[in-house]
Amino acid sequence: MARRRDQVLDAAIGVLGAEGPRRLTYQAVDAAAGVPSGTTSNYFRNRAALIDGIVGHLAALERRDWEEFARRAAPSGVPELAAAVTRFILYATGPERARTAARYALCLEASARPELRPALTRGREAVVGWGTEWMRRFGSPAPQRHCEILFDYLDGIAFHQLSFPVEDFDPGPGIAELLGRLLGEPAEPPATP
Repeated sequence: MARRRDQVLDAAIGVLGAEGPRRLTYQAVDAAAGVPSGTTSNYFRNRAALIDGIVGHLAALERRDWEEFARRAAPSGVPELAAAVTRFILYATGPERARTAARYALCLEASARPELRPALTRGREAVVGWGTEWMRRFGSPAPQRHCEILFDYLDGIAFHQLSFPVEDFDPGPGIAELLGRLLGEPAEPPATP
């Protein structure tokens, strides 16, 4: 049962990210999930419940991705950190493009539905907490503030790439420069993975 619910939520994120909030219907989600008609409405009785489910599921998926990022990326210096962050942004705007777009759509939805803000804020705070530890590890004198600056920059470049895609998108030089400045170390731009 939980597997089917996750299947529906994965499809809902895909629909929201690829087609926008207006196309997020029970029928579209059922079709994208490949489940019988009515399945989505069995799990989520109204649109608000579906959006709430998406917010929670998206937070869990992003937590998993950041934990995996933290586990796999063991940078020993600013250049390696910049390369790891660059790989993450390329992943978020490439293979996980729909999920990233869905997150931005939910942020916009929160402007009309303030009740979504706490869950979205908790997700952001968790990621900032992990990022703050990375910034502290690399000697930042203001790790939380520097992490927030970095994430604001990453959100900006990801949003721009989703909105106005560039075929040869290479966020590496900007990420390396920003991290170098924040951490007081020159960072050579990483080679695009």
